[in-house]
Amino acid sequence: MYFFSAMAEHTPPPLDSSQLLGTDMPLLPVPLVGGDGTQQVILVQVNPGEALTIRREDGQIQCIAGPAQVPMMSPNGSVPPIFVPPGYFQQVIEDNGVRRVLVIPQAPEFHPSNHPSVHPTLPGFIPHPSLLPAPHQRPVYSPVTGATDLASQYIPQYHVPYTYGDQESHSPHARSGFAHRDERTSKTYERLQKKLKDRQVGPKDKMNSPPPSPHKSTPLSDMQNELEKSQNSVGLTTGQVKPKQVGKVKGSPRIDAETQEKNEETKALQALLSSVNKPVVSDIQARSVVLTWSPPSSEINGNSDISKPPKSYCYEVLLSSSGKDGRFKTVYSGEETSVTVNDLRPATDYHLKFVAEYNSLQGTPSEAVSFTTASCEPDSPFPPKLLNRTKNTITLQWKPPCDNGSKIHSYLLEWDEGKGNGEFCQCFCGSQKQYKVTKLSPATEYTFRLAAKNDMGLSGFSEEVLYCTSGSAPSTPASPELIKAGVTWLSLQWSKPSGTPSDEGVSYVLEMEDEISGYGFKPKYDGDDLTSTVKNLRRSTKYKFRVIAYNSEGKSNPSDAVEFSTSPDKPGPPCKPVVKGKVHAQNFKITWDPPKDNGGTAVSKYVVEMAYGSNGNKWDMVYSGIVREHTCDHLQPGCSYRIRVYCISDGGQSPASDVLLVQTPFVPPGPCLPPRPVGKARARDVQLRWAYPQVDGGSDITCFSLEMSPAELDEPREVHFGSELDCTISGLLPGKTYWFILRAANKAGYGPYSEKCEITTAPGPPDQCKPPIVVCRSATCTIANWEMPYGNGAEVTEYRLEWGRVEGCMQICYCGPGFSYEVKGLLPATTYFCRVQAVNIAGAGPFSDAVMCTTPASVPAAVSCLRPADKDKVDSLDYCPSTCLAIQWDKPDHHGSEIIGYSIDYGDKQLITVERITWYIIRNLQPDTTFRIRVQALNSIGAGPFSHTLKMKTKPLPPDPPRLECTVFSHQTLKLKWGEGAAKTVASDTIQYHLQMEHTNGRFVPLYRGPSHTYKVQRLSESTSYRFRIQACNEAGEGPFSDVYIFTTLRSPPTPLKVPVIKRLDDHACEITWESLQPMKGDPIIYSVQAMTGKDLEFKQVYKGPSSSFRMSGLQLNCEHRFRVCAIRLCQDSGGPQELIGPYSATVTFFSQRTEPPASINKETAEATRSQRTLSDEQCAAVILVLFAVFSILIAFIIQYFVIK
Repeated sequence: MYFFSAMAEHTPPPLDSSQLLGTDMPLLPVPLVGGDGTQQVILVQVNPGEALTIRREDGQIQCIAGPAQVPMMSPNGSVPPIFVPPGYFQQVIEDNGVRRVLVIPQAPEFHPSNHPSVHPTLPGFIPHPSLLPAPHQRPVYSPVTGATDLASQYIPQYHVPYTYGDQESHSPHARSGFAHRDERTSKTYERLQKKLKDRQVGPKDKMNSPPPSPHKSTPLSDMQNELEKSQNSVGLTTGQVKPKQVGKVKGSPRIDAETQEKNEETKALQALLSSVNKPVVSDIQARSVVLTWSPPSSEINGNSDISKPPKSYCYEVLLSSSGKDGRFKTVYSGEETSVTVNDLRPATDYHLKFVAEYNSLQGTPSEAVSFTTASCEPDSPFPPKLLNRTKNTITLQWKPPCDNGSKIHSYLLEWDEGKGNGEFCQCFCGSQKQYKVTKLSPATEYTFRLAAKNDMGLSGFSEEVLYCTSGSAPSTPASPELIKAGVTWLSLQWSKPSGTPSDEGVSYVLEMEDEISGYGFKPKYDGDDLTSTVKNLRRSTKYKFRVIAYNSEGKSNPSDAVEFSTSPDKPGPPCKPVVKGKVHAQNFKITWDPPKDNGGTAVSKYVVEMAYGSNGNKWDMVYSGIVREHTCDHLQPGCSYRIRVYCISDGGQSPASDVLLVQTPFVPPGPCLPPRPVGKARARDVQLRWAYPQVDGGSDITCFSLEMSPAELDEPREVHFGSELDCTISGLLPGKTYWFILRAANKAGYGPYSEKCEITTAPGPPDQCKPPIVVCRSATCTIANWEMPYGNGAEVTEYRLEWGRVEGCMQICYCGPGFSYEVKGLLPATTYFCRVQAVNIAGAGPFSDAVMCTTPASVPAAVSCLRPADKDKVDSLDYCPSTCLAIQWDKPDHHGSEIIGYSIDYGDKQLITVERITWYIIRNLQPDTTFRIRVQALNSIGAGPFSHTLKMKTKPLPPDPPRLECTVFSHQTLKLKWGEGAAKTVASDTIQYHLQMEHTNGRFVPLYRGPSHTYKVQRLSESTSYRFRIQACNEAGEGPFSDVYIFTTLRSPPTPLKVPVIKRLDDHACEITWESLQPMKGDPIIYSVQAMTGKDLEFKQVYKGPSSSFRMSGLQLNCEHRFRVCAIRLCQDSGGPQELIGPYSATVTFFSQRTEPPASINKETAEATRSQRTLSDEQCAAVILVLFAVFSILIAFIIQYFVIK
């Protein structure tokens, strides 16, 4: 198994010892699950900035960017070929049993020429899919120690592999490939790599992925140290490795640009991470030190390429105890800038440095700081070792512990004097490393402990150790005892000889004698245990045993011999039992032969087991004894039984014999239990239920036969036959006694009858009553009478009278023993139905036929739902809420006589009688007064009761209409004003105004409704008269409308004209032309032209008339002339024509100057001269607006380019 480095996808520049690709990585064997013995897994180390290109099984190309470890499967167990770049060669070296592949540069005098670059695709090696980690998975390797071990806590970051369908061939390597790339290309490459990674991972994965742990980066110092050691072992020097991309992917100029941009950002970030100061060491103790450092800053090296520096970093603290060039190990990894390093060795020189990391990108380590820990007391020494012992002396020896920077000058040895109470006293104090303790007791335990002392103090005591002095040979032990005996083994135990100390090392020899062999006692066990199991013995055989104790002083005498016997073996299974004689329905006899092998001893008893059914597994013991014959009784007919036999002896229980299957014959079933009624017996039928007989005779019950007979006749007859367990017997007489008997049948025939079951039927309900007789006493009261029906075997206990207005929906109104009932609270002139039913202890009989009766007519019912009238009934012109009240009610029931009118009582002495209407307006009432109103209905029989009282109040009188005025006149609007209030009022004013205007059809339409005192009427016609009226409203209602007011709009002036057109005639004349307007409602239109010359301040009229053009002459030369035109409407009034002057048009300018045309003037020059004129005000404003927009855009561009960027 090999661990090698692959250099691919880039042309490597001169290699540096700090960046050699995996030259000192251990070769780690990795088992391949499910592979054969020749397959191995190769871990390919890819450095940061490098890439490995491999071909997958499906033929596609995968590009894996470093840092990463790529597991690959070797089919034949060999190392894949490594394609080295020009100027390098590979060398395999052996170091401590580990083979390594080194990529080493050639000698300085070697000058490589242009060599073709072979793409390292490793065709013979397939990446192991189960070992390739996912982009989010990072395998953690536990730290190992040693010069050749993997760097501690090395967790490579696996980038997402890129898959390409095909690739172009790479350009050959040239000498120029060793040159450094320019800075712009490097930054473009970094930006491309970053964007490719973002597209592979995706924004969602970036948000969900956890922040990178500082433990997941390879410590740079560890890799450098390992690389330097490997290079020094072969005596080589290398250059610095610079990655360079030589190949291109088809259609990837955009990807190259993004890669270059990512390289720029990565270099800037790595430069920031490398700008760290030397850490500061403080509070130096013997075993700890406090280390403090500052975060990376761009001010240290002047790096300012990063627009948004990271807010937090991860740091990795590296410690070395073998000098600045020694091996560094990671002692802390986290985000803090101060850490306490513990577990240091006293009086030791250390070197500390740290590395900053962000997003799995590390900077260069800081400068190492050196310090020396303080001295302290020695370490606790190891326990003293026993050098020699006798019966009265113990000689101890020890080794010095670590002095921790101060020389040890004495040792303190303490002991417990053999008391064993945990209290120690001084036994020796001096600089020697050996001491002999004398005057001790034989065979006695002593506990010792040791401490070392230097100038810094006394160390802790060592672990306590127990030693014992020597003694004499052990005494004769007691005879061994039997723990448990088996068929081929015996387990024995014995005890220590009397007077033997508990800590004395005593061993034992167990000897056994087999009388059959005749060789005497032979050793079977030799050891320190007090128990032993002797195996491979014969069954049911006697053996003799004795035990001998010995120690370093000698052996004891053998103990007394004892005799033990092995157990007999269990016997073999008896022969299969057989049936002796005939098999009866409830018993049979069986017999069997003894087993062929009794296990070495006689059989003490036989046991017979029986299971019910042919597949039964529940075995019950039915016999136990020495006799080999048994009668099985108390069996069930027609059943299968399984019989087996086993025997028992002193050796145990034998296996069961073969199973005997016995089938008992069928018999008729036993007697059934008497049938029992289900519930109470009814009058004409009874429901019976029974169960299967307790004895079915060994066959399923096929049917039942039920017979019945009246109790006084004793003549049974079959009333049911079938396999059911219940039936209903109908056609019985109420109140009579019957008896029933039952029997069951199976394949063997009918069984005996059951006992008799006597049942008496219940009495029946009464017969149907005759229809009741109904007599009306009044319009609301009647009396119903009925007769007693036949009781049907039981006395009638009560009668039920049902009463209702619908024949199919009646309710019980009486329940009792009486024969009549008075029904009250009826409605007059209403038809009712009634019927009666008799009830006894057996139940209720059928109802009688329904009887119809009609109550006589009566006065009307009380008027219900008296309320104020709806608005649609009071919207009449003669209804005034101040003097009128409108009420309405629902029509009451007339009680058989049509209603002819209503009487209204509103507090006056005299009632108001109205016709058959359900609403009425009470007039001529006092305003703002409360009245109590009630109504009663009248028919031909009389007046009904009054309704409930309704309280109503008349409203106050409404306000009078205000005076309407017109304050502003125009040709399209009229502004109206009324009242003396403010022009603007709030919506909470109590008085509202309703303004209306007469339409062309003569109807007034609403214009405004609200509290305001003014309103502007718009969109009117000119010179038109309009009619208006107004109304005031308050809580009392709407007041009367005012008189009609007439207001007339003014005439409309002419519309403004467009800019006139000036045509040059000569140096002193021009022609002004403008558009003409149509007459307005028959009124003619004339035009007025005004002109302003030079520096005049006022326009002067130069023309007035109906023409649409004017020729102006006598103009001054070299002077500016301005003209404008307006339309004038001549209105024909009775008082004479009036002029309505419209607005003037825009001003047009004309500049007169002397023209001296050449002899031959062309037509285009003349047209240009005529068309030359100055810009108007609107055109000047547009030009200014365009210039301002262009200037604003220019200023914004300058700010964006020079200030923001």
